[in-house]
Amino acid sequence: MTTTAPNDAVAIIPARGGSKRIPRKNIREFAGKPMIAWSIKAALASGCFSRVIVSTDDDEIAAMAEAQGASVPFRRPAVLSDDYTGTIPVVAHAIEWLAEQGEAPKAVCCLYATAPFVQPEDLFAGMKALQENDVDYAFSVTSYAFPIQRALRLTSEGRIAMFQPEYFTTRSQDLDEAWHDAGQFYWGRADAWQRGSPIFSQRAVPVALPRHRVQDIDTPEDWHRAEWLFKAWQAEKQAAQKGHI
Repeated sequence: MTTTAPNDAVAIIPARGGSKRIPRKNIREFAGKPMIAWSIKAALASGCFSRVIVSTDDDEIAAMAEAQGASVPFRRPAVLSDDYTGTIPVVAHAIEWLAEQGEAPKAVCCLYATAPFVQPEDLFAGMKALQENDVDYAFSVTSYAFPIQRALRLTSEGRIAMFQPEYFTTRSQDLDEAWHDAGQFYWGRADAWQRGSPIFSQRAVPVALPRHRVQDIDTPEDWHRAEWLFKAWQAEKQAAQKGHI
């Protein structure tokens, strides 16, 4: 299989306007740029895509996305812009719209608007993983920092209980390492998106990312942590470029 950038791959960046926990988070300023600008910048720089499309229901987001170099050729319908609509139907809608224009892609990468740590080389690695394996999806993952088998929960009495007490005496190094969705990008074959095939299955391969470049941004606390991580990461890169580390 080829591992060069195809002409029939597109990026879809979902960015609705109705974020509740962090209002307007898709275009709120993050490290000097609108949040969505980081995802658009990485997608354009990756060389993977014939088009980088933002799927939104919001005119302000659309204008800002276009100013950053993305395409916003349609408005996402209200039925796909509520708090309950998942990623797969949103991407499938964009693929259907493209097909109606005679631009049916074969590979589609869903890239989240709140992924400021995503890098062009990560997106290229995802494309390559999809091309080189007989799978439906390739998506970003990272490892848990602590064994999930030893996770704790708070009881209704305000006490502590283990989720899996059978592992209380098991050494951490003897437990299987666990991974989770990094929440950055999901490469998939267009027909898999359209079928609604589940992403988390044996028909997917992981693209591993380091933990210091992964942060969900769903709450104000998440946002604050992400800014600190981003600043530290940028400072490290700048020092490396100057030969200080």
